[in-house]
Amino acid sequence: MGLTGGIGTGKSAALAEFERRGAAVFSLDRIAHEQARRGREGYRAIVRVFGRGILDEKGRIDRSALGELVFRDKAAGARLERAAHPPILREMDRLVGRLRGVVVVDVPLLFEKGLQDRFDATVLVCCRPQTQVRRVVKRDGLSAAEARRRMAVQWPLARKRALADYEIDNDGSLSELRARVKSLHSELTLLYGGK
Repeated sequence: MGLTGGIGTGKSAALAEFERRGAAVFSLDRIAHEQARRGREGYRAIVRVFGRGILDEKGRIDRSALGELVFRDKAAGARLERAAHPPILREMDRLVGRLRGVVVVDVPLLFEKGLQDRFDATVLVCCRPQTQVRRVVKRDGLSAAEARRRMAVQWPLARKRALADYEIDNDGSLSELRARVKSLHSELTLLYGGK
């Protein structure tokens, strides 16, 4: 399953609950970080595109320097995606392909990057915008205006909702989220557990 959401929707809490229920879980961001480590396929692809100038004194990718370059230049961002995404997705497929039962992969930009067809089903964790703002302010120490600004650069949840196969409403308490994940995990186990 591909799991996604928006900032402050509680995607990480839902993923942790799926894991607690026995699902195998992966984070595409974590795979991306691993692939950017020295010696990995993703590392080599990024260095081929951007050169050794993005490396620190120990030969590691300087994430802040690369991030600044990509932030300043949209074309650089597209080049980074073309270089880094194939190794990341190959590693995801390799890891997931070894497992049986319910496997949930946290994919922040699942729909934005058109990755939904790589999964048997997609799950959207969502809540009301005011709940997102409240959570982001509390978690990240941002102003409400800054939280709304960060939300505005993401796809609206309504757009993702139209594409998702399943939805977890996370406007309530942690115990309510756990109950919803438990119910969905049971359904997914029946439908996909033997794959």
